[in-house]
Amino acid sequence: MTERSANIKAEMKAKTMRRFLLSQKHIVYTEPLEIRAGTTVDVLYNPSNTVLNGKPEVWFRCSFNLWMHPSGALPPQKMVKSGDGPLLKATVNVPPDAYMMDFVFSEWEEDGIYDNRNGMDYHIPVSDSIETENYMRIIHIAVEMAPVAKVGGLGDVVTSLSRAVQDLGHTVEVILPKYDCLNQSSVKDLHLYQSFSWGGTEIKVWVGRVEDLTVYFLEPQNGMFGVGCVYGRNDDRRFGFFCHSALEFILQNEFSPHIIHCHDWSSAPVAWLYKEHYSQSRMASTRVVFTIHNLEFGAHYIGKAMTYCDKATTVSPTYSRDVAGHGAIAPHREKFYGILNGIDPDIWDPYTDNFIPVPYTCENVVEGKSAAKRALQQKFGLQQTDVPIVGIITRLTAQKGIHLIKHAIHRTLESNGQVVLLGSAPDHRIQGDFCRLADALHGVYHGRVKLVLTYDEPLSHLIYAGSDFIIVPSIFEPCGLTQLVAMRYGSIPIVRKTGGLYDTVFDVDNDKDRARSLGLEPNGFSFDGADSNGVDYALNRAIGAWFDARDWFHSLCKRVMEQDWSWNRPALDYIELYHAARKF
Repeated sequence: MTERSANIKAEMKAKTMRRFLLSQKHIVYTEPLEIRAGTTVDVLYNPSNTVLNGKPEVWFRCSFNLWMHPSGALPPQKMVKSGDGPLLKATVNVPPDAYMMDFVFSEWEEDGIYDNRNGMDYHIPVSDSIETENYMRIIHIAVEMAPVAKVGGLGDVVTSLSRAVQDLGHTVEVILPKYDCLNQSSVKDLHLYQSFSWGGTEIKVWVGRVEDLTVYFLEPQNGMFGVGCVYGRNDDRRFGFFCHSALEFILQNEFSPHIIHCHDWSSAPVAWLYKEHYSQSRMASTRVVFTIHNLEFGAHYIGKAMTYCDKATTVSPTYSRDVAGHGAIAPHREKFYGILNGIDPDIWDPYTDNFIPVPYTCENVVEGKSAAKRALQQKFGLQQTDVPIVGIITRLTAQKGIHLIKHAIHRTLESNGQVVLLGSAPDHRIQGDFCRLADALHGVYHGRVKLVLTYDEPLSHLIYAGSDFIIVPSIFEPCGLTQLVAMRYGSIPIVRKTGGLYDTVFDVDNDKDRARSLGLEPNGFSFDGADSNGVDYALNRAIGAWFDARDWFHSLCKRVMEQDWSWNRPALDYIELYHAARKF
């Protein structure tokens, strides 16, 4: 099973790399598409889709190995027409020691307007090089990390992004507070690494392995992280102290990382503390990258980090546009990018998942999901009938569209479907409201609906596998992982068009061209607005397709499983961003 799973992952990775190379085809691509060292390649460029549209000349500037090739940059080359269309061409001899080709375009030989991909430059990997890539050392400073200290999606991202970048050959480490509530059973070989003094207290440093990553846990002896929880206890002071002590730990150990990556308001202080106290130290060549996971919290800290960081991201392209006018971001838009989150394909893998009854891939998705559906119905006492199941897996907060969730439950039941909801509310009033709703629904629709008002990750695996649809009607959603996991398990997402939901779910009726432009096929149902009419529009089409076009529905389940929503592509984008940060 392990070998089969590894083969599936390798095939998906190769397919994603090809899609990565084709993703800019409307602007630039190469012939051949995959470049080999020691060969000749043509670069084809369409200036009509760039800032160089209408310029009488376009000049091509190229080098290799992230502009650090020993022979330096090639002389600027005037591009020539390629055929009758708008395409221009330049021919390049790729040296045998090139592992990356780097290039930009300009309107004049010496200067003028540049198309440098918004400061990122164009980079294409080169295979068969006699030289090895200069790998980076990246340290994440964060207050969450799955599964040892996970509260929300931030913890998942820190772990899975780190693993994906490490898989590409880079050295990646994480620095985390040593909470007393740490899930230590998920840390391998945890042991005391050293102690150092800072800020008037001794700080013990522990080291261990979490999901194959090296993690340093800082434990100040003033009890700051012995309060029984991650958040909710004088957080500004605790996390500010942690950020400064993490930087001090890096300095005293002479780690000299190429990149320090900090996340959200909770480790935002890293950005300005580094610039104020460490940028003139032996860490002077380090660059700081900052990721905003949710702008709803700590906007002041986020704005200050945006000022001081070298590059900043948020977790989807659409969310980056949605928040670009925010006062914390608008003055720094030139260094702000949207990169989609991914999911960890090892954690979310229906072929190796111990929480579902039958392992399956896209080849036997119908059989696998049928077995999971029966197990789900049995577990919750639902009728063992052939009807669609709509799953809802969410935190019950205003952001997640509570009124739309309630409407979707009722609409599904009216349409002869079944509903399973898994989720809890941090607000006790909302939790109480859903407890009352559960009592009412379980009485009226006995055997057709189950609301489980808690957090239970193993159970979520069975719901993803056993549901036909997963609905995510968020009012706003920076990225969202729920719809990505759903597709990994062959469940069809039904989403509101916002943030990362818009970037990852392409409506089967309305988004064919948008999907095709990204090299994808439509993969779900979506709706505009934030009222019941929008939910009905998407839900009615979805359930109708299940009842009336079952073969087509099954082919859609297979299709969404074949799409790659892992960190394969985002990791490549982050590495390009890290390289861009190091240019300055």
